[in-house]
Amino acid sequence: MARIRANGIEIEYEETGSPNDPLMLLVSGFSGQLTRWPDALKRGLADAGRRVVCFDNRDIGLSTEFSGAVPPAPRDIVQAISGGTPPEMAVPYLLNDMADDAAALVTALGADKADILGVSMGGMIVQLMALNHPERVRTLIPVMTTSSAPDLPRSTPEAQAALTAVPETRRAEAVADLAVKSRRVIGSHDEIRAADEAIRDQTIADFNRSDRPMGVARQYAAIVAQPSWYERLGTITQPTLVLHGAMDPLIRPEAGRDIASRIPGAELEVFEKWGHDLPDRIVPTLLNRIVPFLGRHLPDAALADIA
Repeated sequence: MARIRANGIEIEYEETGSPNDPLMLLVSGFSGQLTRWPDALKRGLADAGRRVVCFDNRDIGLSTEFSGAVPPAPRDIVQAISGGTPPEMAVPYLLNDMADDAAALVTALGADKADILGVSMGGMIVQLMALNHPERVRTLIPVMTTSSAPDLPRSTPEAQAALTAVPETRRAEAVADLAVKSRRVIGSHDEIRAADEAIRDQTIADFNRSDRPMGVARQYAAIVAQPSWYERLGTITQPTLVLHGAMDPLIRPEAGRDIASRIPGAELEVFEKWGHDLPDRIVPTLLNRIVPFLGRHLPDAALADIA
């Protein structure tokens, strides 16, 4: 792993593949460290000819922590914005700022553009990156995420409770127990979801690497306060592939369909038995859809080499 300065913060990142290949950025979801990305996914994308970079979003993992900023409660955020407070003044930062981080990271890594894939909150960030920094985006792959349209189906009550649940104590074992329970609610079908023990081991390893509950709260505040962007999606011109799970109870598949309907020419794939997680067993299925998509949209330099 390595560290680089971008957009005024320090970003911890990891590379897979050749540094001479076109850059592909993987943007993590809410509270997710870069360690959450399956090795098989990173390796598969690298084997497809991409310089794959995953990173810790601000406030999570080993990237810059905004420890001096107190996250307001979601109800207070909504009341403040309803009362006329600008969204950027109601919270420590917005998803827009996290999109700025990702765009700046592309530049800091020495690339002009990147293929960008984001899951959940990361999928929101990559949409905003394509809208706010289109010059840095070659292709767009929003995964298990939303367009922010207000009329979309909400999370199931059980999934929302799993997302916002807190462990009984701030100990690795308690955090891991909660992760196992949450994954049973929001994760994939039993046939493909990761085993409880694997989820537990990964959670404990992540906890020992970095535990930032206030950073998680600040990221949640950024999601709550972020102004909607769904009405702008029609301006995106980059090739787009939207991926979603048919049994996702947290961000319902209708949200993925909505993104695809709003972006001109966007492709959509909804997979059966897939929920709101990235188990190893879904990786070959995803690669079988992502790799051909990337192959159809090679960078200009690569096309010149082929010619």
